[in-house]
Parts: sequence; structure tokens; C-alpha cells
Amino acid sequence: MKTIKTFALAALLSATAFAGAQAHVSFLDREVPLDTTILATLQVPHGCDGKATTEVRVKLPEGFVFAKPQPKAGWELEVIKGDYQKTYDNHGDKVKAGAIEIRWKDGNLSDDFYDTFVIQGKVSGVEAGSSLAFPVTQLCGDAVTAWDQVATAGGDAHELKSPAPLLKVVAGEDHGHDHDDMAGMSMPGMDTTGKAGMDTTGKAGMDMSAMAAGAQAGETVKAGDLEISGAFAKAMLPGQPVGGGFFTVKNNGKTDDRLVSVSSPVAGEVQIHEMATKDNVMRMRQLKDGVAIAAGETLKLEPGNLHLMFQKVKTPFKQGDTVPVTLSFEKAGKIDLVLQVLSAQGK
Repeated sequence: MKTIKTFALAALLSATAFAGAQAHVSFLDREVPLDTTILATLQVPHGCDGKATTEVRVKLPEGFVFAKPQPKAGWELEVIKGDYQKTYDNHGDKVKAGAIEIRWKDGNLSDDFYDTFVIQGKVSGVEAGSSLAFPVTQLCGDAVTAWDQVATAGGDAHELKSPAPLLKVVAGEDHGHDHDDMAGMSMPGMDTTGKAGMDTTGKAGMDMSAMAAGAQAGETVKAGDLEISGAFAKAMLPGQPVGGGFFTVKNNGKTDDRLVSVSSPVAGEVQIHEMATKDNVMRMRQLKDGVAIAAGETLKLEPGNLHLMFQKVKTPFKQGDTVPVTLSFEKAGKIDLVLQVLSAQGK
């Protein structure tokens, strides 16, 4: 009986220690290969003293470059841009600036639940064996919790009350791909140089109802006074649940119309998003009321601007696939469209 009690006490102490270790904001995978593009998945396990988390801010360290956040349903995105301390090579392009802070805003993550926030980026220009600290500020309404403490050389990170999430850099391995393959995971408005321009999308497979309506991938589709052309999506990273889509709508009529909503069998939800950059801050938000197409005007959904955001994509898009969607307009009604999946660079 004494042995059983001792074992039970040891198990309880172990569980308590584990819970304490996981109580702070941390990364799901804490080791990253050097000179490799990775998905840094940040875990937020709780709110602020019982209050729901409404904003998460992440400062990006030097050496984590070409960063792109994964959008989250119900949250607005802000990407703060600035100069790097060094110059980094991006497939022959010399890049001196990019994202230095990511903010997910105006959300509502209850203290009862846990969630993750994902940033794609490349670890470059640092030594294997070093660690990169990502200071995080967690806002819960008026309450603020800062996870920004970093242990001094030789210090014990476990003794810190509010440690910053760390990624330990290890020697890189050549897996035959790098960030060209992963660019699709980003946002339909953020290109591989860190400029505004996002990508991602979900798997396709030609939708037969759209084909029956004569909507071939890439074809111009006409419905009433509307003419829709240039429809495409970008290839995604395997396993990514969020993607983007683009096309052009020309209103040849004398009456305004409005794109009210979009649906697709390859995604749980399709939202209409707007991206805008001002004072070196890129902001993205959902347009819940849709977007107007004025009489005689042309509306473009393109990287870095208006775009479709596919949520809960069932299977990531691959180059050469097609993505069927149904566009619902206020006056023109429903129109079937097929997006051609191009490369991650939209070519």
C-alpha cells in the first residue's frame, strides 16, 4: 500500500510539474534547422488570470526572416515591417527589410481553451547551437501579460517567471525544398521577399457542376452585366488549412452590384478579405458585408489587396489543380467559377 501511495504522489508531482512547464507561451517544435524555411507554431495555453485573450503580438528576432503569418478566422492581422540588421539572400535577391512583428488582433480566445498561432519564416545568418527569442505580448482586454524574459548566459530559463518562447537552431538538412515550396502557406498578399502579397489555398479537383455550366478553369465567365476573368489560386504547403484566391470582375452595366459571399466544396468557409499597408504596417480584415462593383468599373482581387480567403481547406492545392467556387452577387445572382492553381509565385 505504501508503494502505491508513493507512486501516486510521484505521478501527481510529475503531472503538476508538466502543467507548470506548459503554462507559458511556447513553441510546439522548439528546434529549427539552420537555413531552412519552417512553420513556427506558437502555443497559447490560457488567458490572463481567467480573462479571454483578445490579441497576440510576436516580435521577430534578427535571423528569422521572410516571415509570413497564417491568418486565423475571427482575428484581424497586422504585420509591422522594418529594416533587418543584416542583408539576406532570397534566391538571388538581396533583402534588407521585412516583417519584424506580427499581431493577431480583435479575437476572443476563452481562458478555457488553447490555440496556436503560426508564422512561416526562414532561419538564416545565425550559428547552429544558438537560440532565437520571440518576445510575446498577450492582451486580454485591459490586462496584459508579457512573455519576454530571456536567460543570461549560463542562466536557467526554467527559473524565469515569464520566459520568451525560444527556438533552438540546429544544423540544417537538405530536404530538397525550401521556401519556394512553402510560400503558399502565407497570406494572399505577402510574397517571398516580405512584401505585401499573400498566398495559400486548398486542394481542388474539377467540380463537375461548374464544368456543366461551361466554366472551364481560367476562362472568362459572363453573367448578366458582369464579366469575370483571370481566376487563379496559388499552390499551398501540404497540411495548411488556409488559402487565397484571386480574379477580376468587370461591371459592364449601368447599375452597381455587390459580391456578397463565396462558397466552395474544398473549404469549410470562404471569406472576402482586404489588405492595406500604411506607415509600414500591413493590416488584413474580413469584409463581412462583401464588396461593391460600381457600374462601368472593374474590381480586381489580387495579391496584396482584396482576395478570397479559404478557411479549413480539406486538401492543400497543388499546381495544376483547380478550385471550384460559387460567387453570390446581389443582382447577378450565383455564378460558378473555377480557379486554376498556379505555382506558389502565381506563375
